Amino acid sequence: MTDPEDKNWKNKAAVAGAAIGSAALAAAVLYMTRKKPAKAEPAPITKDVPETD
Repeated sequence: MTDPEDKNWKNKAAVAGAAIGSAALAAAVLYMTRKKPAKAEPAPITKDVPETD
């Protein structure tokens, strides 16, 4: 049948892959939540109002 040591190696590799994937996903989520757009500055108030007729 299958060698028990071969199966044990595959289990360890699967756990390691899951841990790396989880860490990558967590890093991506933290990066996206930290990157927020800066607030836009309000338009300057001018004292010269354009004339409209």
